[in-house]
Amino acid sequence: MPSSVIAAAEPSVGSAWMWAISIAVLLGLLALDFAITRKPHEVRLREALGWSAFYVALPLLFALMLWAWYGGIPALEFFTGYVVEKSLSVDNLFVFMMLLAGFAVPPALQQRVLLYGIVGALVLRGIFIALGAALLQAGTWAFLVFGAILFVTAAKILRDALAGTAFDRDVSQLRSVRFLRRLMPVTDDYHGPRITVREAGRRALTPFAVVVVAVFATDVVFAVDSVPAVYGITEDPYLVFATNAFALLGLRALYFVLHTALAKLTHLNHGLAIILGLIGLKLVLHWAHGIWPAVPEIPTPISLVVIVLVLATVTLTSLYARRSKHVEPRS
Repeated sequence: MPSSVIAAAEPSVGSAWMWAISIAVLLGLLALDFAITRKPHEVRLREALGWSAFYVALPLLFALMLWAWYGGIPALEFFTGYVVEKSLSVDNLFVFMMLLAGFAVPPALQQRVLLYGIVGALVLRGIFIALGAALLQAGTWAFLVFGAILFVTAAKILRDALAGTAFDRDVSQLRSVRFLRRLMPVTDDYHGPRITVREAGRRALTPFAVVVVAVFATDVVFAVDSVPAVYGITEDPYLVFATNAFALLGLRALYFVLHTALAKLTHLNHGLAIILGLIGLKLVLHWAHGIWPAVPEIPTPISLVVIVLVLATVTLTSLYARRSKHVEPRS
C-alpha cells in the first residue's frame, strides 16, 4: 500500500510515566471502592450523589490537565470520547438493573456486584483497546471493521428499541447462567458476598457468584461496542484507555443515583443507536479521506455537539412521552 494512503499517526500523549501514574491511580480507586464495599450496606442517595460528583469532577480535571500540557485537540478528543463512553455506560446500567432485579440481589450486596462488573469491564476494555491499536497499526482497513461493528450494533439497538424488547429478557436463560448451573449446584439463598459455600456435604455456588458471572458476560458485549466507538473519536490508545476508565469508575455510584430514573429514559436506546451510527460514519469517512482526500471528514467538535444534542433530545422526548402517558384523557 502506498505510504500516502496511510496517514501519519499522531504521537500519543501517553508517555511511560503517564501510563504508570494512570494505572496506579486506577488501582488505588478500585482498592478504595473494594474497601468501601467490604462491609455490605444499602447505598443511600446522599452517599451515591457524593461519589458521583467526585467521579464526574475527575475527568473534567483530567481534560483541563490535558489542555494545559498537550493543547486543545487531545483534551477535546478525550472529553468527546468520555461523553460517548459515559452515554454507553448508561446502557450498561440498564442491563445491570435487569440482572440485579432478575436475581433478586439484596440491596446490601448490589454495590459489590456492580464493582465486580466494573473490574471485569475494565479488564476487557484493556484487552480490546490493545487489539484495536494492533489493528490500526496493521492498516487503515481497521477503520472499516470498526465502522461495520458500530453500524451493526446501531441497527440492533434501534431494532430492539422500536420493538420494545431491548431489556425484556429472562436472565435464567442466559448462556453463562445455564453453563454454571450445569457445572455446579447453586444454593437457593444468598450468603453475603460469598462465591461458594458447602451445602449438604458438597461445594455449591451461591446466587451471588451466578449474577457476577452474568455481569461479566454482558461486559464482553459492551466492550465489543464501546472500544470501536471511542476509536472513532481518537486513535490514541492512551486516550481511549482514559475515556473508558473514567466512564466506568463512577458507574457504581451512578447506578444508585439513576436507578429510579433509568426506567423513564424510554428513548435512550434510540439516541445511542444514532450516536453509534454517527461514529461509524465518521470512521468510514476517515478511512475514505486517507485514500481520496476530497472526501470530507467529520471534525471532533461537530461530533461532540451532535452527541450532546442527541442525548438532550432523547432525554426530553422520554420525559415528554412518560408525562403524556400519565395524562388522563379528557372526557
